[in-house]
Amino acid sequence: MPRKNKQTKPLTGEALITKVKQLSDLTREEKAKACGYISNESDGSERVKVMAFLNALLDAEGINLDRHSADGDGRGGRKASYKVSVQSNGNILVGRTYTKALELEPGDEFEITVGRKHIHLNKVA
Repeated sequence: MPRKNKQTKPLTGEALITKVKQLSDLTREEKAKACGYISNESDGSERVKVMAFLNALLDAEGINLDRHSADGDGRGGRKASYKVSVQSNGNILVGRTYTKALELEPGDEFEITVGRKHIHLNKVA
């Protein structure tokens, strides 16, 4: 029988920063796992939650990447648009920037759900 990891609360704040500094020689995925940013999937596999880890690290460092920063200086740089157009052949292209941000790999499969005015892509485990 596969052994499940004991679910612990992920590190945040100063504890997270301290731990990440101690693990400076590890990859980002290994750091995320060591700091508790993992979940057990229904099939028994383990998923490393890298984006949640990186967001928690940004929060712990006090870094605000939202468009309207707390200091109100108006500088935010370029923001991803998340808008696409239907091409002349009827296809919709999702660019590399977005698939990379989601850590998607060639061959990843999705289930498509079509609503009245939306399309959902759900990754198949």
